[in-house]
Amino acid sequence: MQRQGKAKTPRRPGHKKTSNTEKDPVGVYCRIRPLGADDEECCVEMISNTTIQLHPPDGLKANRNGDFKETQYSFKKVFGIQTTQKELFEDVAKPLIEDLIQCKNGLLFTYGVTGSGKTFTMTGSPGQGGLLPRSLDMLFNSISPYQAKRYVFKPDDKNGLEIQSQVDALLERQKRENMQSVPKTPVSRQKADPEFADMISPEQACKYDNVDEDSSYSVFVSYIEIYNNYIYDLLEDAPFDPIRPKTPQSKILREDQNHNMYVAGCVEVEVKSTEEAFEVFWKGQKKRRIANTQLNRESSRSHSVFIVKLAQAPLDADGDHILQDKNQVNVSQLCLVDLAGSERTSRTRAEGNRLREAGNINQSLMTLRTCIEVLRENQMCGTNKMVPYRDSKVTHLFKNYFDGEGKVRMIVCVNPKADDYDETMLVMRFAEMTQEVEVARPVDRAIYALPAGRRHRNQAFKEELSRRLEERGGPSNADDPELMNQLIDSLPALPACELLDATDDQTLPRLVEVLERRHRIRQMMTKQFSKAAITLKSMLQDFDSNFSAKENFIHDQRGKLGEKDKVISSQKTELERLENKSKTLEYKIDILQKTTNIYEEDKRSLQQELETREQRLHRELSERKRMEQRMQGMVADTKHKWEKECERRVNAKQLEMQNQLWVKDEKLKQLKAIVTESSSGSAGPTERPDKPQRPSREKDRPATQKRSSSPSPMPTAPPVHQRHRRSHSTGGEKWVDHTPSTNLDLDTVMQPIIPNAIKVSAPSEKALAKCHKYVLTHQELASDGEIHTKLIKGDVFKTRGGGQAVQFTDIETLKQECPTASSSRKRRSGSGTDDQENRVPAASSSHVYQKRRKP
Repeated sequence: MQRQGKAKTPRRPGHKKTSNTEKDPVGVYCRIRPLGADDEECCVEMISNTTIQLHPPDGLKANRNGDFKETQYSFKKVFGIQTTQKELFEDVAKPLIEDLIQCKNGLLFTYGVTGSGKTFTMTGSPGQGGLLPRSLDMLFNSISPYQAKRYVFKPDDKNGLEIQSQVDALLERQKRENMQSVPKTPVSRQKADPEFADMISPEQACKYDNVDEDSSYSVFVSYIEIYNNYIYDLLEDAPFDPIRPKTPQSKILREDQNHNMYVAGCVEVEVKSTEEAFEVFWKGQKKRRIANTQLNRESSRSHSVFIVKLAQAPLDADGDHILQDKNQVNVSQLCLVDLAGSERTSRTRAEGNRLREAGNINQSLMTLRTCIEVLRENQMCGTNKMVPYRDSKVTHLFKNYFDGEGKVRMIVCVNPKADDYDETMLVMRFAEMTQEVEVARPVDRAIYALPAGRRHRNQAFKEELSRRLEERGGPSNADDPELMNQLIDSLPALPACELLDATDDQTLPRLVEVLERRHRIRQMMTKQFSKAAITLKSMLQDFDSNFSAKENFIHDQRGKLGEKDKVISSQKTELERLENKSKTLEYKIDILQKTTNIYEEDKRSLQQELETREQRLHRELSERKRMEQRMQGMVADTKHKWEKECERRVNAKQLEMQNQLWVKDEKLKQLKAIVTESSSGSAGPTERPDKPQRPSREKDRPATQKRSSSPSPMPTAPPVHQRHRRSHSTGGEKWVDHTPSTNLDLDTVMQPIIPNAIKVSAPSEKALAKCHKYVLTHQELASDGEIHTKLIKGDVFKTRGGGQAVQFTDIETLKQECPTASSSRKRRSGSGTDDQENRVPAASSSHVYQKRRKP
């Protein structure tokens, strides 16, 4: 008994997607069904073989201004109402059957509004077979001469196939026939169902010519439906119980070892002809859930999926038996999906179960739209959003196809009547979005290294062997009755043997002559047969010698093979040792990597902590500098304050000492006067000496400036500039002469005249921007009641903020006196001040005018 092999479901090599992977867009086709009545309004027009145009029905305003808005949609191809089922099959399904034979997967589904002709497109009717029967017919017409015997391929219930020998296949067949609970595989000799008897005429049959003749094929079909988001097997035979009927059990989706999705526990039936496949399909079709609604008399209430699985295994080197190597077996499948139509409950008026079914149908179709939309966004925008395949059984089952497991084709069925305009518009938008999704192109299967033409050579060898055995009298056809009759007819015919009288001397000699002739022919044939037997015996001896030589050669080869096996076993041992060593090193590398990651995290945390501390230190340093500057300012202010206080106390002490000295001088003068008067008694009255002026606090006290309407200069921090001469104000530079409007006109002879000056009553940015110098004419009332005029001068410069600033550098004072003033005032004024003060010992003040920046 030969070893069993296990076939794998086709899978792309690995999950890594390279940048140079070729992709094809999803093929979307459109089919327009005829109107139900001639007087119905049509809203769909076929512009070309790739474009349709939607017309809003009468009374419907497509936009707010009330104008009709016609929209056009493009497809890979549009099929009009005159398109036949054969033309549709040639363009859409035939390439998928060719890919199926070439070990590539495919998905074909119909989509549209309820009553748009999806089931007719997929199934068809008598005389007008749909895509499903035509696909099966083409498949069996192509592989019929190369099919394997029944049960050579056996499903393993894990989305794979096992290969059995012919003996095991025969035992499996007897076992299946004895088990009544297991559904039997249909027999091709049974009469086909009348529903499919005349679906496809012989003239419309087609086949694929590039079939690999050196392989054996076997076809398995399964039929499921997705009802209310539950999966049910339509080919499962549930035991009939009239008292307590059992509801069918739902199936679950699972993922095989190649990450392909499949329905666990689904019945897979092996079929050998188109009629058998029709019978299996019709058996499941009778169980499919349909109902009568307001829009469709036989509305599908579930999504049906008919799966065709093709197993392909190459022949051995002799071309006689299937190669028992599981790595050389390929399994491809084609899913034909008839989606239930979307519908609005306001039109169908569904209630109860019909309402629940409609909700689940619309929800699953909405999930399909969402998945397509996310796929398109990921491909066009480069995002990596998760596609919600698991939200619905339909999308979860076919997720592998959208990930690149095969070609995807969609047929959009359209009902052109005006009542379906809104639903048709949504279907068109979904179809337009689907065309923008690209699916990876399936890769070709690797070609096994066996010589081509093995089956043909094996058949030619058998025919030649039979011919030679016939020529040499071999027993190949010895039991054939026709050959024996021909051999008897080749002998001479016997003459009439009836004797009419005793004197008849011709009949017996004639009979003896014929018998002798037949005897000679028999002897000749015996000699020929003897020669042929001797020749056959020599051939058998030659065959025996060749067979013994072959056996010796095989024995030698087996010895060499044993040596090779030993070498392979030693190499396997070494390989296992290296693999164990590699695993140990990988484990160590993982540990080192984890340790490195921990150290890196510690390093990052320490760096962050160090940066935090550096920032904190920087803030503390800056705060310390600010505190130092603040303390320095406070110390300077305190120092300045105490300096003023000390100066004030010194001045007060000096004033007190001067007053005491003045009192003593006054007493001394009075005493001197008395002495002088007594010594010159006869002398007349003399002039009284000038009474010394008592020192006043007004001399040393800084004059209090009375507030005037003009702005007073503000103190500033910049250092005091060197004092300038009075003539500097009459230079050639441009000045801003700021004379407040509140100043009084004194009508004096000497007036300050500044050439190249712009006179203003209030400073402005425009005037300051044009000049380099600034002078302020300030008037104030002095302690003696006279008006003093001060000319406060400064330099104009630009600031970093874009404005203009003035730094005061010098003050000139102009004073006017009345000659009729009292002598004491003259003495005080003459001894206290000069006519003109050209320098100011105090620090100069500055008044800054900042330009206002635009927001």
